[in-house]
Amino acid sequence: MALRACLGLIAGLALVKLAIHLITNGLGGYGIFRDELYYLACTRHLGLGYVDQPPLSIYLLAASSRLFGESVFALRLLPAVFGSLTVLLVGLLARELGGGRWAQLLAGLAALVSLIFLAMDSLYSMNAFDHLVWAAVAFLVARLLRTGQPVYWPLIGIAVGLGLLNKVGALWLGTGIAVGLLATRERRWLATRWPWLAGILALTLFFPYVWWNLTHDGAHLEFIRNATAGKYSGLSAWTFLSQQMLVQNPVTVPVWGSGLIFLLVSPSGRRFRMLGWIYLASLLILVANGHSKAEYLSPAYTILFAAGGVALERWLGRPGLAWARVAIAVQLAAGLILAPMVVPILPVETYIAYAESLGVQPSTSESKELAELPQLYADMFGWEEKAAAVADVYDSLSTEERAVAAIFAENYGRAGAIDYFGPELGLPSAISSHNSYWLWGPRDFKGEIVIVLGGEREGLEDSFGSVELAGRVPCRFCMPYESDLPIFVCRELKLPVAEVWDRLKNYS
Repeated sequence: MALRACLGLIAGLALVKLAIHLITNGLGGYGIFRDELYYLACTRHLGLGYVDQPPLSIYLLAASSRLFGESVFALRLLPAVFGSLTVLLVGLLARELGGGRWAQLLAGLAALVSLIFLAMDSLYSMNAFDHLVWAAVAFLVARLLRTGQPVYWPLIGIAVGLGLLNKVGALWLGTGIAVGLLATRERRWLATRWPWLAGILALTLFFPYVWWNLTHDGAHLEFIRNATAGKYSGLSAWTFLSQQMLVQNPVTVPVWGSGLIFLLVSPSGRRFRMLGWIYLASLLILVANGHSKAEYLSPAYTILFAAGGVALERWLGRPGLAWARVAIAVQLAAGLILAPMVVPILPVETYIAYAESLGVQPSTSESKELAELPQLYADMFGWEEKAAAVADVYDSLSTEERAVAAIFAENYGRAGAIDYFGPELGLPSAISSHNSYWLWGPRDFKGEIVIVLGGEREGLEDSFGSVELAGRVPCRFCMPYESDLPIFVCRELKLPVAEVWDRLKNYS
């Protein structure tokens, strides 16, 4: 199949993917997401690392914000583009594995309707770029295996290094490549300098974040320990495995299931067995962890989608079975019926009724109480209202008090809301004890007066001479623990700020 025809087919699917996200973003997508508020706050504190992530995604966001602004549409432009490129690369990977038009169509459709891909590409985070990196590395590995040209090793090393600088989960990708080398005949490469050069390049690119952690008391490791023992403690190896079908969209099972068989068992997939080991090694690492979220394995499905398209094209290419390929393609396209579960395209009331009609219950991976919406959507509501309510309290203070007042929020979502909406409301930047906000410190706060968004009165009275309930912030669609938040005005901190700040650290 000619390269131009191949690109036309897959580019069409990639453009459909792009259109889905741009239309959704143009309609507002419910509102800015909790984590997006935090990432924007991080762009105002550029550095070599952050408590909960390496720095690359923050630098990409900083560049995007300077070019396009900080609206919801602008904020989500990069993940939409990254997601579209991922669909394109999955199709090209299928071609690299020997697939024709049907293989590329099935692989591209699977990547298009994957629920976790749709979800991750609907919000700004490190995840959309993570998927793109895995797809790019898989493509380069396939090229290496097909051509035997060592020139691909440095490119693989650079791509893995950028992946690590974006998200530490790329360690599973690097580990999978190493396991794949040892477990297949490609171990012959270990006698050359090329894979070692790739490893050096990857680690060199990752080193800034390693250094940052060494100089910040292993902050990211502490974050991982706390998250595993806290919000992810309810997860298990069984929930991780059982949710793979759901997060990828049940209609994609024939594709990625066939891809797994093709890469690990089928004689026709022997040349590309190393790619199968990348998926399998990543799976085993995450199962062994015991508290992994199902979505952590999602970038590895870029490999299985491509391999599955090739397998189904070959297996169903026999006389009398051509109809089956058409049936699977139609089935995959029908998978878009579930897109509103992860892409905020419907009005919220319509979404609630739609989810109920499908029997879909609200969900979260963080063991939190839910109301009408899943956490993915609930965390898009209530932030502007919180900032406005805090501004009302701030404006009620005297001129002298406003000059020395700080605004404290218990988590980075609330603090990020103050920093995002606050400038137009005349608010100072927020302080918080949550993740990187704690590292940024209490700013100029000396203990005279602080407006606290959230928290418990009893705990505050232990620390301040005066605690006044100044208001509450209602919210219908947000997470229950974010609704009806109290706003306190606290005066006369009883201990030095530095001493209190050390006790407040919350890496989770």
